[in-house]
Amino acid sequence: MGFLEGMERAGCPSCGGPLAVDWQRGEVVCTQCGLVIDGVVDTGPEWRAYDASQLVRIRAAPLRLVNKTEMGVRAGHGTRWLALAGFNRDTLHGKERRLASIGAEVSRVRECAGAPHRVAEAALALARRHIYDLEGLSAGAVAVAALWLAARDLGEPRPLGDFLKCSKADKSAVKRAAWRLNEAAKGRRPPLEDYVKIVAARARLPAPVVRRALEILAGNRRAVAGRNPWVLAAASLWLATYKEYGMLVRLAEAAGVTIVGVKDAAKKMRV
Repeated sequence: MGFLEGMERAGCPSCGGPLAVDWQRGEVVCTQCGLVIDGVVDTGPEWRAYDASQLVRIRAAPLRLVNKTEMGVRAGHGTRWLALAGFNRDTLHGKERRLASIGAEVSRVRECAGAPHRVAEAALALARRHIYDLEGLSAGAVAVAALWLAARDLGEPRPLGDFLKCSKADKSAVKRAAWRLNEAAKGRRPPLEDYVKIVAARARLPAPVVRRALEILAGNRRAVAGRNPWVLAAASLWLATYKEYGMLVRLAEAAGVTIVGVKDAAKKMRV
């Protein structure tokens, strides 16, 4: 701390006022203008073990969101607690129950695929943050998608097949869950209305068609959740023009998608 005491005796380079040392923050601050002249940052560990009697963490932390099995309940508390454990599971909040099932599936798939523990931790954190964006998807699909994205984000990318072979989840459902998680994690996706307006402008469609397309999208929010927004925009505009084939080709080119994709999305919408 001798360095800080020496700085305290010098003057402020901005206003020439006296300096004071903030010992709690490790900073030298001007008492007149408040300018922070210098500071000391401790880059060492937050805690140390000085002898063998002190608690030292020697392994990874246990995974969160993983349900206790019936065997664990039996061994830890006896068979008389099984009924209470079942009652607790039945009375869990819907979100917590879903997170618990996703956590159990993440642990199982991670162990089968041989992924590191930190990938599972990142996958669980990702699923917890965006649980409300994953409605309508199975726990298995969410678990595989979260593990796939977490491995990519941690710099350890793996083929999707490595996780799919350890799960019964459908590949298309996993891809839909991955798309939803990816979009939710970015947090920068514009609303579908913007995509409709962009495609309509490229295809030079009038305002009444755009308004009808927006009404169609508003009535089919749940049916089109998780799909490519460009495909949805083109499909809603095609339905708004009463399925003209020439307009279908034009809209697909304007949105940069395939005609088959637009037709499939239009089949799922109710007009």
